[in-house]
Amino acid sequence: MTIARRNGGQRWSGPLAAAVLLVLFQASARAADAPRFFRIGTAATTGTYFQIGAEIANAISKPPGSRDCARGGSCGVEGLVAVAQATQGSIDNAVLVGAGQLEGAFIQSDIAYWAYSGKLPTIKSCAGAALPDSGLALLKRRGPIANLRVVAALYMEAIHIVAGNDPKLKSVGDLKGKRVAVGEPLSGTLADTRLVLDAAGVGECKVKAQYIGLSESAGLIGKGGIDAFFTSAGYPVPAITDVASVVPLHLLPINGKVRDKLLHDLPFLSAATIPGATYPGIDDETPTLGVPALFVVSSSVPDDLAYGITKALWQDSTRRMLDAGHPAGKRITLENALRGIGIPFHAGAGKFYQEKGMKLPE
Repeated sequence: MTIARRNGGQRWSGPLAAAVLLVLFQASARAADAPRFFRIGTAATTGTYFQIGAEIANAISKPPGSRDCARGGSCGVEGLVAVAQATQGSIDNAVLVGAGQLEGAFIQSDIAYWAYSGKLPTIKSCAGAALPDSGLALLKRRGPIANLRVVAALYMEAIHIVAGNDPKLKSVGDLKGKRVAVGEPLSGTLADTRLVLDAAGVGECKVKAQYIGLSESAGLIGKGGIDAFFTSAGYPVPAITDVASVVPLHLLPINGKVRDKLLHDLPFLSAATIPGATYPGIDDETPTLGVPALFVVSSSVPDDLAYGITKALWQDSTRRMLDAGHPAGKRITLENALRGIGIPFHAGAGKFYQEKGMKLPE
């Protein structure tokens, strides 16, 4: 066996040549076996997005060397290592996917539509007020994020308005003048909060707004540091469960004219109910609004990878994992995968659903 060098004409032969070939072969094999990493943007680690994101990341992953699905191993995409990444929420996720800093993310359906189309709602009740820059303002400056594509609609998120032990707080209108955590600037929660307050004629400028995340909001309401906070998430939200088990809380309803106005103006919202006993000490059901949580990827994700991720998402092994995990996982079903969506499906995901005989929404 002889290998000629390009420079100088020197030749390697015998055992040396074999050793060189072995090194080259091993390097090539390592390159072929190298994992593909896939980042899924979620939200705060105390929220539903992060917990469901971790479960789905596990379900779609199949690191190099894993046992085959048929032998009790991973049923994910060959060579894929997916991870859930904490972020500030839906708007942050849309921007990060658009910039190529995330391969995938969870995004509220309304936020996904606004980000993709560039058509943003107008907040009227606080027009001209000096409010902190919002995520919607960021989307407006950013312009349409045309590379967002859907893999699936996951579950319905509910808008929670969590109030402390103040019996005078019975409706959204009662929040006027109160200390209210309205969500982080790049979160879907803040966008939804502004819409709800606007519809109720309260307006963000008429509450003592604090722009903080879910974990800090739950901590403050437990200590009496705020009167109420908003969050949009699949129930039960772990942070709410934790604080409600220690101090008395109640949920404010979104109903009547406020809900009717929002349902009329925003087609991606729907009437929803948070069941009684979802949280400790809150026994009555609470009428509210819901919006689908979408699993979104970049259009740059190869078709075969998007197809493989979609297929892995709906494996029987994933079903068992979701049923055994966060309660919102039980509401992730193939029957709901195409509902409440206003942006295009990824071609790879679309292929999977078409093979199942499912008609993609226009």
